[in-house]
Amino acid sequence: MNFTRNGERCRKLGEYIVENNATVRSTAYYFGVSKSTVHKDVTENLRRSDPLLYDKVKKILENNKEVRHLRGGEATRKKYLKIRNGEQYPS
Repeated sequence: MNFTRNGERCRKLGEYIVENNATVRSTAYYFGVSKSTVHKDVTENLRRSDPLLYDKVKKILENNKEVRHLRGGEATRKKYLKIRNGEQYPS
């Protein structure tokens, strides 16, 4: 997605995260930018351009950080269930 200004991109990324309770990775994929770009925009640049939106995004990112080990564990559990059941699992 093309953006006219860096501040506009920060707001779009932040709004997407808040509206969808999204992760940095899913946001990066959706907008076609790198995870580093999303992270920098919503943690550094958004703080300066839109402090209220920054606070909302920060809460979501903190929550995502707290539960990421649970997501990883669930993905691993599903992987080995598929292997145990003889299903093809993509590498």
